[in-house]
Amino acid sequence: MIQLNEIFYSIQGEGAFTGSPAVFVRLAGCNLSCRFCDTDYSLKEVVSVQEIVRRVCEIGGGCPMVILTGGEPLAQSDCLPLIEALRASGRRVHIESNGTIDTPLESDVWLTVSPKERLSKTMAQRANEAKLIVEGRVPLEWMEEFPVTTMVFLQPEGNKRENVALALEALKRDPKRLRLSLQTHKFIGAK
Repeated sequence: MIQLNEIFYSIQGEGAFTGSPAVFVRLAGCNLSCRFCDTDYSLKEVVSVQEIVRRVCEIGGGCPMVILTGGEPLAQSDCLPLIEALRASGRRVHIESNGTIDTPLESDVWLTVSPKERLSKTMAQRANEAKLIVEGRVPLEWMEEFPVTTMVFLQPEGNKRENVALALEALKRDPKRLRLSLQTHKFIGAK
């Protein structure tokens, strides 16, 4: 059974797939409590893996991308069966994780790791992209944990002007490795 917050169809507003249609499955709960978290990941209902797949297909129709987010989706024991069921239904699965929980993932599962308090070396090595939250400072200390081939996005918390300025300064210092990721969905009023 999965502890669920919500399922909705929108666009990916962050990172490498910005602008891509996606069905979001927000799982409830997190193993961290970041003071700047802007996400309601409270428990709304408990449902089966099959029910989530059914809802994804109903809500998203032919949309191939499903993003598992939270909270921390990998903290739930049935997350791996959910990933497999979504893949079996023909969906491309993306995971948005804080990277603290070692979890084996198939190579076709896209992993975005956004480190906060701590980070598993295994998950950092597996990440397809890293998202560093800029909030009063640029947390570049996390970069050394990721392979040099991993895309590293700086995401200004809340799209706040002062955080954007900090991110832009860092981008100019390391233009080969860093990219900017604004929360595009918030600019256009999408969920």
